[in-house]
Amino acid sequence: MNMAIDESILEHIRDGKSEPTIRFYRWNPSAVSIGRFQSMNDEVNIGQCRSEGIDFVRRITGGGAVYHDHDGELTYSILGQESLFPKSIWESYRMICGRIINGLKRIDINAQFAPINDILVNGKKISGNAQTRREGVLLQHGTILYRLNVAKMFSVLNVSMEKISDKMIKSVEERVTSIYSEKKVSFQELYEAILHGMTEYRDHKFGELSRSESTRARELSKTYASDDWNFIR
Repeated sequence: MNMAIDESILEHIRDGKSEPTIRFYRWNPSAVSIGRFQSMNDEVNIGQCRSEGIDFVRRITGGGAVYHDHDGELTYSILGQESLFPKSIWESYRMICGRIINGLKRIDINAQFAPINDILVNGKKISGNAQTRREGVLLQHGTILYRLNVAKMFSVLNVSMEKISDKMIKSVEERVTSIYSEKKVSFQELYEAILHGMTEYRDHKFGELSRSESTRARELSKTYASDDWNFIR
């Protein structure tokens, strides 16, 4: 449904029925998403996901496989006409990620943009992003790690048992960080900081999905739940 909502909004912006949109959300239940061009069987431990009640879905954006922990990350989508963003993919990532970086400053976290689509804190990744452009509309997905559970992440992604070791887990923890590891702030405080970074000095209003957006999202969710889509590769 998360992916269906984004595509529904994209279609409505394309058709001139919706305004540019920023959406914040979490995954309930937790889920794994894979990039548009990846193989579900190659990237995801399907059996482990099913035994733990963890969803899995293919995105329409690129990028790699991501474990979305319900309690461990804040996810956002930003959608708007391509004309609102730089033509350069690199520059558009830099612009959007710059808003995240400005938001993190409000909770005293100094972050840097790492081309092409990551955000780092003290040299460690704290946010990854993926983007697509279709029919004149840009969609960017981004995740901001609030807490990090490397062992759980390894268990649902296809990582060899040899790599699921204390040494490998430590290696990941040396390259990846989380908000709570940097600053002991609440999830709500993180959300409010990122919201501020996204909207500062910009006209905006809060809203709900329109009836048309919701109806189309329910239709699209059937595709996103189907094996034909998720196992197309």
